[in-house]
Amino acid sequence: MNSSAKASPWWTPSVHADRRPFLIGRNAIQAALRGFFAREDFLEVDTAALQISPGNEAHLHAFATEALTTDGQKAPFYLHTSPEFACKKLLAAGEERISCFAHVYRNRERGPLHHPEFTMLEWYRAGESYESLMMDCVRILALAAETAKTEKLAYRGGESDPFAGPERISVAEAFERHAGIDLLASVAADGSTDRDHLAAEMKRVGMRVADDDGWADLFSRVLVEKIEPHLGFGRITILDEYPVSEAALARPSARDPRVAERFELYACGVELANGFGELTNAAEQRRRFEIEMAEKARIYGETYPIDEDFLSALSLMPEASGIALGFDRLVMLATGASRIDQVLWAPVAEYGR
Repeated sequence: MNSSAKASPWWTPSVHADRRPFLIGRNAIQAALRGFFAREDFLEVDTAALQISPGNEAHLHAFATEALTTDGQKAPFYLHTSPEFACKKLLAAGEERISCFAHVYRNRERGPLHHPEFTMLEWYRAGESYESLMMDCVRILALAAETAKTEKLAYRGGESDPFAGPERISVAEAFERHAGIDLLASVAADGSTDRDHLAAEMKRVGMRVADDDGWADLFSRVLVEKIEPHLGFGRITILDEYPVSEAALARPSARDPRVAERFELYACGVELANGFGELTNAAEQRRRFEIEMAEKARIYGETYPIDEDFLSALSLMPEASGIALGFDRLVMLATGASRIDQVLWAPVAEYGR
């Protein structure tokens, strides 16, 4: 067999026949989740993909485009990386429980778990704690498995029981357990971080540190190399209480100002969801966005605009919790697919194909 031969396109009948069971499973799971949210009195909303700002996280890369005004003037727009800003504006407008299946777009991302265009399931609960989102996640994963007629979520040989009670562990506890590092010793009470302290801890346990690594770079390396490979096996894991510097859109914890009300959901080592107790302080949100964009400029030489309407809406937004779940990844784990493009009805064309 010629190893240089290209794989057949997704629309080839034989390839589609192999993919079709996953796609039918996708539709069934989506219908089941819509039923779940309807029973919970959520309104399903639809948000515009074209936005002034695609999001302001340092390591997210957007697709840029231009709109032409009626008189031919050019106006810059971006395809959103999440419907979050629009959903929070709807909370400010007075909605209390909303859900959204949104096509979102992220550049520089393609692989078994990543795709340039994918479906994000987001939902928000006004006036409710972020622990309520954790319970939602437990019920949603079980519902997805029931719909797919499976007892286990699976990926690359790993399994997770969605019907077992979840493991809940803080980021600091995970760093201590899996890396032998005291993470919060490098975080001050005001949330500022000590890069040199964390670097010394990593060197002590034999991890690589580069001279130009910032604290966030070091944090991410430990998380990816030492923590994530242990999460969500046997049962799902809720990784809770991220340092405030790693939770730009979350409010600080009342228990410890060094950490924020942010959690991530894992099954089979795969990150499925990212939830928050939402930050509603516009001045603090602007400060965090500016820090993120300064970091983006340092690393990538570019920045994205800040959505001033979004910051204005925060003054009207109620206390709320919100979460984004990678719907395609959930379908993968429930149906046994090995690549994200197997659960997409029509994948994005590959460059050069």
